[in-house]
Amino acid sequence: MNLELTPRPDLASAPPAILHEELHRALLEATALLEREVKDATPTASGLTRGSIGSFITEIPDGLLGVVGSAQPHVEYVELGTRPHFPPLEPIQDWVRVKFGISEQSEIEAAALAIARKIAARGTLGVGMFHRTWARLEPQVQAIFSRAADRIVARMAGGSA
Repeated sequence: MNLELTPRPDLASAPPAILHEELHRALLEATALLEREVKDATPTASGLTRGSIGSFITEIPDGLLGVVGSAQPHVEYVELGTRPHFPPLEPIQDWVRVKFGISEQSEIEAAALAIARKIAARGTLGVGMFHRTWARLEPQVQAIFSRAADRIVARMAGGSA
């Protein structure tokens, strides 16, 4: 998801160091907010999916880039859902063991097989924890960057923000 900021003519002459500092500060605040809220919206049994979600800020040729995401491939399927397919049984068995507290291996295997068959027939629904969180928080993120722009203007005028 991208944030479109309205250009502000009063920032055109801002010193690059002030721009960088205040935008970095805003990006830290925004990515921390989004990361926290995406994690809260992520379903969990063991905490591994939630724990894989993180954020970082990096410099790019045009400025700064803030990212909230996960390096775990399965997070995409939790976000978007899947078409019908027969999934690997081992991760489902692990999930059944944790989610339902079943300890008997034959019960775990039977439950995992039933779940896998349902996924093979219907696929999975996406949770949408990233895009739903973004849709809900975009106005707050806009406000974070608006405050950053106000701090830049104040600093250019000799004030402190």
